[in-house]
Amino acid sequence: MSLNPKKLEGKVAVVTGASRGIGRDIALLFASEGAKLVITARNEELLASLADEIKKAGHETPLCVALDVKDSEKVDEMVDKTLDKFGRVDILVNNAGITRDGLMLRMSDEDWDDVMDTNLKGAFICMRAVAKPMMRQRAGRIINMASVIGLIGNAGQANYAASKAGIIALTKSAAKELGSRNILINAIAPGFIDTEMTRALGDDIKNTILKSIPVGIFGKPIDVAKTALFLASDESNFITGQVITVDGGMVM
Repeated sequence: MSLNPKKLEGKVAVVTGASRGIGRDIALLFASEGAKLVITARNEELLASLADEIKKAGHETPLCVALDVKDSEKVDEMVDKTLDKFGRVDILVNNAGITRDGLMLRMSDEDWDDVMDTNLKGAFICMRAVAKPMMRQRAGRIINMASVIGLIGNAGQANYAASKAGIIALTKSAAKELGSRNILINAIAPGFIDTEMTRALGDDIKNTILKSIPVGIFGKPIDVAKTALFLASDESNFITGQVITVDGGMVM
């Protein structure tokens, strides 16, 4: 018996929005901890690159599925492919998300709908699709990616803030519905994480943000990934309906 057993050995995990940023780090970490992976995103090339990296690291090659999470038919097909290949689904990480920032008075219906449909409706669609096999198994973990913006709001991000606040309410409601079937559902609310999006910010904006973070640095995608691993593992067996902020103290 290994002295350091892998935390997700044999578990089947679906990670949406896995092609970059936080989703990519979650997929890499889960693979290293023994999970059998299904990775999804819209960019097939980036998915293939991630799958190749996971394989080269000596882990099982993941099932890659290019899809848009707001397409319920495609999501259902993805879950069917997962069950056909692995026979079960143990973990869902709802990480897929977009931004369409702009002041509310100038925000178009399209920008509102795109963000709400991808971030909130997409998460709901994926949860609904995996809930059925998880209920039959009488076990499952769902981890939804919220944001501190869903807790505190932000000028110029009314659509994004509303979608992430909705994720939190969806998480709590679903946790109450499915808890009796041993399906644990939690949310992670990252603060400002060092990703492509934050790297594009001007220095003045970055400095202003850093002043609001007690630890004085941006987080890294792996910080969020490690929290997702905790929630996906047996270490969190009595935790559901919670929102864990990974923000360096920004909203405490």
